[in-house]
Amino acid sequence: MGHPTDGILLIDKARGETSFDVIRRIRHILPGRKIGHAGTLDPLATGLLIILLGQGTKLSQWIMSCEKLYEGVLKLGVETDTLDSTGKITAEYPVPPLTLEDLTGAGQLLTGEIEQKPPRFSAVKVSGQRAYRLARKGAAFDLPKRQVFVESLQVLSMDLPQVTIRVRCSAGTYVRSLFADLGRKVGTGAHMTALRREASGHFFVEKAVASELLCRDSNAAVLESEVIPLNRALPDMVELKVNGSLAQKIRQGYHPAAKELLNGNRMWNGVSEYVKITKDEELIAVASVSDAKTQDMTTRLLRVFH
Repeated sequence: MGHPTDGILLIDKARGETSFDVIRRIRHILPGRKIGHAGTLDPLATGLLIILLGQGTKLSQWIMSCEKLYEGVLKLGVETDTLDSTGKITAEYPVPPLTLEDLTGAGQLLTGEIEQKPPRFSAVKVSGQRAYRLARKGAAFDLPKRQVFVESLQVLSMDLPQVTIRVRCSAGTYVRSLFADLGRKVGTGAHMTALRREASGHFFVEKAVASELLCRDSNAAVLESEVIPLNRALPDMVELKVNGSLAQKIRQGYHPAAKELLNGNRMWNGVSEYVKITKDEELIAVASVSDAKTQDMTTRLLRVFH
């Protein structure tokens, strides 16, 4: 079942190009396939861009929700309207001889579950329009704060006014906003000058294909060999194995009872909200589960793969 290019592709995006530039080049190499992404990177940013191919586009919500790991550089003493080095300077402040302890202490105030306001220059929608488009027009609008989780914020090095930081955070966290908030905590303001996404969930940039290698003359077979198949694209999800007969029925629209899925599969601790249903090495479906710790467990098919 499926197609050789159903799955996900890890790309190491270069600075200066958009995520959609990368997608366009892949479309030239692998024509005729549906292509999406699991979270864009700004042109300023580099690093891991997860491309969804074919039926891999059905996995978007689960891959996008994974924890992210970033390494970035901020410059203290200067604030910009975009919160990064692409914007206009809005304020400048002197930078005192801050210590590692000063930055680390301020960073600790920004870890855990925090409220964060997205940048005005972001893709968040305001009354159906992208915030960055409204910001470019000078429109007045306010973006509501959102809850995000910052697991860690580690100062790697300091060469004032430059500071290099590694951040492990939940999906939806704006590192630009985090760096700007850190600058405010130490009283100098700040903006981001560089950012690299090192990991998303269990996928790391070290295993990615450099975007510079994607060109019209690229070999499609070579690129396809880098595709991670559907079943391996969800490494954290609980797996329930089914036989060929049940797999075929599910693909034809049949919704199995929980006891059918648990037949031959060991119960788990019920922590996971989702399960992947597989036959051998094929991903058949993704289902949601409820009451997983009890005998009253129910399931609902969310995505079926053919």
